[in-house]
Amino acid sequence: MDLQKQARIVDSIHDTLNDFVGQRIKVRANMGRSKIVETEGTLTQVHPRLFIMEVERKRGRTARQSYQYADVLTGMVELSQDGEPLFGAFIDDAQPEPQSENLELFEEEERVLA
Repeated sequence: MDLQKQARIVDSIHDTLNDFVGQRIKVRANMGRSKIVETEGTLTQVHPRLFIMEVERKRGRTARQSYQYADVLTGMVELSQDGEPLFGAFIDDAQPEPQSENLELFEEEERVLA
């Protein structure tokens, strides 16, 4: 995926989230090392490169959490509302099919080795 396409996707994520300001959204964030954090809160602010949510903590306290649109693009942060994801997968995990000429070359190498 080229940089211009990524920039357009980030802009579309920003524009979409701008419509959800003030609404409750569920966030599922992959923090690395098999640690996944799920929180639900209110989308309070949308900035050019990140968005801020206010989440409820124990004993009635609230905390603010910020996330980057690039993390939504890469799938490290997933957003949903009422059980429905706000965004689909932006990056296709499927490997590209091998080109036919490369496949023929591979088969020839295999025959030589056998």
